[in-house]
Order: sequence, then structure tokens, then C-alpha cells
Amino acid sequence: MAVRPALIRGTLAVVVAAGLLGAQPAVAARPDPATTTIVKFVDRIVPDGASGTVVAVRGRRIVACKGFGFADHAARVAADCDTVYDIGSLAKQFTAAAVLKLEMLGRLDVHDRVGRWLGSVPPDKADITVEQLLIHTSGLVGSLGDDYDRLTRRQLVTRALASPLRTPPGTAHHYSNVGYSLLAVIIERASGTSYERFLSRRLFRPAQMTLTGYVLPRWGRADVAVEYDARGKAQGRPFDHPWAASGPWWNLRGNGGLLSTARDLARWHRALLGGRVLDRQAQRRLFRPRVPEGPRGESWYGYGWVLVDTPIGPVAWHNGGNGWSYAELTRVLGRGAMVFWVSNQVRSSAGDWDLSRSDLTAGVVRRLLATPRSARVGA
Repeated sequence: MAVRPALIRGTLAVVVAAGLLGAQPAVAARPDPATTTIVKFVDRIVPDGASGTVVAVRGRRIVACKGFGFADHAARVAADCDTVYDIGSLAKQFTAAAVLKLEMLGRLDVHDRVGRWLGSVPPDKADITVEQLLIHTSGLVGSLGDDYDRLTRRQLVTRALASPLRTPPGTAHHYSNVGYSLLAVIIERASGTSYERFLSRRLFRPAQMTLTGYVLPRWGRADVAVEYDARGKAQGRPFDHPWAASGPWWNLRGNGGLLSTARDLARWHRALLGGRVLDRQAQRRLFRPRVPEGPRGESWYGYGWVLVDTPIGPVAWHNGGNGWSYAELTRVLGRGAMVFWVSNQVRSSAGDWDLSRSDLTAGVVRRLLATPRSARVGA
């Protein structure tokens, strides 16, 4: 089902050839043929009533950046490349990058036991390391309650350390949001500043990302997408739910709930292509497969990324969602390609669709790289 053209503001925000991610002088350039094929594909695959943004990047250039549907249905605000969305667990890649940045600065070591940073630790958790938190092998529980519970940093640490382990540290992979929130605590203690301020100064600012964060960016309320449930009922914007003055409470901080735009995530991709944020050694470590996600070993977890071998080379990806918004970011390592898409209503019971189960990522990657349909890209 195609998206109605009336639902798209400007239909397309495309930067080709001269359109680097920052301001560049205007020069004549030949259009990229992938632009048209990507736009037509998105129009065809996105169902009526869906809303969100897709961006496709090759190297340092945005090939296509397209909004579809509305960021705010009631106000008829169309989604575009600068719409701000909740990107969910994509926040984990930034937490992981922040840990490696601190290691580059000599502030911590991923092999540190968490007791160095969290204080007194019970005997069953004394051997948990920072790296085990990064790759979800700490054995900690997945969560300590609802994302929007008013949990303070101190309460997070206390409850996490008091919770029973699922498995002994280092023995099995169990995805843990709690582990990444503890990493945010460690980032604060090792850096001497808040989690968001450290990311802003050491990651976002060098990457020229101006609209990513919890509360520091100066976006207007109308810039942030309203989230919708499967019935199409508005659930408000992310900060309409219980948030502390400095951002979400600690069930969410560090592991999810970060707000960003398609254009900012394209800038993040560009920063990862060079050494602007992390040096080459740190980048290699970020994307090194560390632990299989399941018994069949079809995908591996690195530091905040899922790694998969595909016919077009190694792929790093991650998704995130809260039941209303859903985001997915995929990088084809070695090819300089990135596809990110996000929706502020991921599924519809009335329309009988679920974008998280769509072929959107794989279809855009194939067209971006002109790969055969048989080439599997991502999970």
C-alpha cells in the first residue's frame, strides 16, 4: 500500500552529490539513481496511515531522507528529516561509545570490576565487569519495572545489586536494560559530569549532532513527534511521561529513551567513518563480535551493536522501541552505508500492519547498494 502524497511534506528531503551532512556550497551534480528507487520503494512499502522518517546514507552523503505521514496527527505536522523521535535502545550504542571514549581518555578500563565505580558490591556480583555490562553477560535482570517509574540513580544501583542473578557473571548472554543504566552511572562517576552532558560534549558535539539528547537540545515542542498506540490513540511526546528535570528516570536512562533525528543519525554515521569521535582502535572494538545472541550463533552482540555476517559483508545494527515508537539503524561495515528509519506509530490494529516486521531496512539497503534481492541484510 502506498502512502498518500498529501501526507508527505515536500515528499522528499534529498541531499545528493553536493549535499553533505553539513552546509556546503552549491554545485551542479548528477542525481544519484538510488534516490529515485529508494523513494519509490518507501512509497510502495509504507502502509496508509503510517508515519515516520527514513534516511539512507552512502559514505558521507545522504542519498535520500524522506518523511512519511504526520509527526502530530491533530496539528497536521508532517514528518520530515528533522523530526525528533524517541529512538529507544539505539541509545545503547552511544552509551557504549561513551565508555570507549572514557577508556581512550584513561578514565576507566572495560575490564574494571563494577565495584570500582559502584561501591560495595554483593559477593555474587563482585566479578561483574564493565565489559560484561556492555555485552549483556553480567547475569543481571532485564529491568526493574516500567520505563517511567520514578527511580533515582541511587535506587537503581541499590535494586540492581540486590536483585537475583539470572546466571553467573560471564556465563550467558541475557539482554539487560539494567546493565546499560548501570553503565550510565559508571560514565557519570568516571567523567565527573552527567551522562547526557558527557555524551553531548564528547560524542554529539564533535559529530555535529545538534538535536540528540534528553533535555539539552533546544528543540521546540512541535519538533518532537507525538507517539501513537496500535489503535491510533495519541500517547503524548516522550517527555509528557514522568521525567526527572534532567531527563528520564533511571529505568530508562542510559539504555533507551534518547531523542534524535534522521539527519543527526546520518551525522553520527559520518563521525563513525572517521576518527572524529573514536579512534580507529576504539571503532574496531565497538564493532567486534563478542558473544552469540543465541545458541545458533547467527548474530553476535558487540558493544551496543548487533553484528551479523551477510552476503554483502558484516552488518552492524540495532533496534529499539517502546510499543509506540520504533527505530532501526543498520550500517553495512566496509561499504560505508547506513539506513535508519523510525516510526511514531509502529503498528495499527485497524490497518493490520506492523512496520517492525516489514522489509523496509533490507529493501532500502538493497537499493542503496544495488545488491541482488537474494542478498540478506540484517536480521
